[in-house]
Formats: sequence, structure tokens, C-alpha cells
Amino acid sequence: MGKLYHSPPIAEFLTDAINQVEREGGNCLIIHLDTPGGLDTSMRQIIKAILNSAVPIVVYVAPSGARAASAGAIITLSAHIAVMAPGTNIGAAHPVNLGGKPPKEMVEKIVNDMVAYVKSIAKKRNRNTVIAEKMVRKSISLTAEEAVKKKIVDFMAGSFSELLQKLDGRKVKTTLGEVTLNTKGAEVKYIKGGLRYNILRILGNPNIAYVLMMIGLAGLYFELSHPGAILPGVVGAICLVLAFFAFQTLPVDYAGVLLIILGIIFFILELKITSYGLLTIAAIFCYALGSVMLFHRAPKYLQVSFKVLIPTLVFVSLSFIGILTLVMKAQRARIRMGIEALVGEEGEVIESIPEGGTGKVFIHGEYWNAESDEPIAKGEKVSVIGVEKLKLKVKKIGGKDVL
Repeated sequence: MGKLYHSPPIAEFLTDAINQVEREGGNCLIIHLDTPGGLDTSMRQIIKAILNSAVPIVVYVAPSGARAASAGAIITLSAHIAVMAPGTNIGAAHPVNLGGKPPKEMVEKIVNDMVAYVKSIAKKRNRNTVIAEKMVRKSISLTAEEAVKKKIVDFMAGSFSELLQKLDGRKVKTTLGEVTLNTKGAEVKYIKGGLRYNILRILGNPNIAYVLMMIGLAGLYFELSHPGAILPGVVGAICLVLAFFAFQTLPVDYAGVLLIILGIIFFILELKITSYGLLTIAAIFCYALGSVMLFHRAPKYLQVSFKVLIPTLVFVSLSFIGILTLVMKAQRARIRMGIEALVGEEGEVIESIPEGGTGKVFIHGEYWNAESDEPIAKGEKVSVIGVEKLKLKVKKIGGKDVL
């Protein structure tokens, strides 16, 4: 399984693996376990599949240095045969609420429910119910040697080949009755997750989920500031959908999400309101605070790494500032297309303009009818001070503006 926490993709993968072994008539399924824990719902789905399996399920906590902590400990207890490598540990299964601290009465209910669940599993597998309860209530953790001695796991195996030798000939009860394991010299087939599982597993990484959300917000911001670009908006929308899908499997603090969204609102308002950079500063502050808060209640293995958070935050903030600068520069730039672009242009009188009358001028490579409040002789230089329909209002260079 690798060093992963139990999430919906993992639960789905293990359930499918058990079904596959049952269909193919395998002698047993060995789950190679090394986990810090995971979600309660995913753990229960995995355990339900194990308890109702028609083939023996072996959980092997390995290699040395690995652990079966929290939800992983309870999954190990549920196996038909539980094995640990020397130098591994199991336990610390006290439930933790990742969405904040619930009331004391609620904590009691959660713990009592988990204790009853663990004791029922331990009793079904003839394991030590007292120690199993202490794993939940007191978060005790046992070494491999202690776990064997206290009858939490069945035995130790230092390698996979040793595991197969010790499993051979053992009898276990499945939903189909008693089954004898025949693993000596057996063909070992490794089950790997397909493309769908790998994609879901990657999305379940909090670092990936955070980056996707930031890219999504950046894409939507670019689309709003440059309507019609299409691609940034499409990419942004897809990234946001994937990010919020990942958030379903992660302990997200939505106050962090709201702060990040508030940051993008401040950036958009900066386009409409002259705040002299105050809204931009507020937006960056919201981004930073929201990013830190996003998974701050979660265990360390479910938090965004600062090696990912800081560069992403800096890159996205600089991108927003860059886009904002370009938009504001474009808004303040002089109009260069259409009739309005002629205001301020200079040209030459081709046909003299009498006072209050109409003449012709050559401006911007074109001949225009023009009028002025002062007489202007042919050949003099003029400047456009206004446009009315298709007639220009001009003045002599150095003359007075009169509209």
C-alpha cells in the first residue's frame, strides 16, 4: 500500500483487490501495510470488505520502520492473519476529529462507539480485546514483539519469503468456511491500481489539491480580467472542480477556503476601485492566511508542505499583481482606435478654415472636415480638440482650447 493514509481511493482499491482475488480463486490476499491512519469512513469500508471476504486476508506491517497507526491498527486487527516485521509498531488508534474540537459529550460518544467497534473486531479474530480497547482509549502503541506477546498480531516475519513460509498450512475461517493456506512455493501476483486509482490517489494529496485550487482561482481571475480569453477560464474551472473533489477526502477548514476566495475578490475590486494598492495587500494577506489555515487542523501528514505552499503563494500572488498591472495600464492608456483616438493628434490645414466656418485638414494620414472658432490659414499646423460626428474641432498649435 505504501505510506498512504486511508482515503476513498485506497478503500475502493482494496475492495476491488479482494473481489479480484475471489474471482480468480486465489489462496489469499496479502496487504502490505505502512500507514499513519486515515478517514473513519474509508477504514470501515476496508474492514467491512475484509470481514466479509471469502478468501483469507493477511495484513503484513512491513518493512522495518513501518507502522500500523490509528485506522491502520484497526485494519490490522480485522485481518484473518496479522503479521508484523521486526522494528515496526502498531496502535495509537484514538479517534481524532479533523474539523475542530467537538463538545465533550460528543467526544465520549465517538470514543465509546470506536471502542465497541474495535472490541467486536478483536473478539471475532480471537485477539486481545483489553489491549485493543486501550489502543483507542489511551492511544497506546506496541512494538512488534509486544504485539505478538499480547496477542494483537499472530507472528513476526522479517521478509516476504519468511512470511510465505510461516503462512503455509495455517487454517482460517472465512465466509465460505475453513480454508487452509498453501503458500509454500506459491506464485505471487502483485495487484496494482489502474489509471483511475492513480489519478484519484494523486488528487488526494493535500499539496496537489492546494496547487489545483490556486491554479483554478488564477485561471478564473485571468478570465474575468480579460473576458473572451476562454482557455484560462476553462483550465481554471477544471482545476477548481478537481480541487473540490479532493477536498471531499481531506480534512479541509473551509474558513481557509473562504479567505482565499476573499483574496481573489479583493484583486477583482482593485480593478474597479482606486485603493492605491491597499486591496492588493489585503488580497495577498488573505491568500497567505487562508493557505496556512486550509489544513491546519489536520495531522502533519495531511498538511500542505511549506516547500509547496510558499512558492505557490508567491507565484500566484506575483501573477495576479502582473495581470492587475497590465489591466490598469491598458485602462489608463490613450485610445488608439476609432474617432476618439484623433483627439490630441496634430495635422496640417489643407483648405483654410474661416472663423466659425468649415475647412479641410490632413490628420493621421486622412483628410477631414474641420471647424474652428478662429480663422486658420492654409498650411498652418493644428491640433484636434474634439470630434462631433464626422467633423473635427481644431485649434492652431499654441492656440486656446475652445469647445
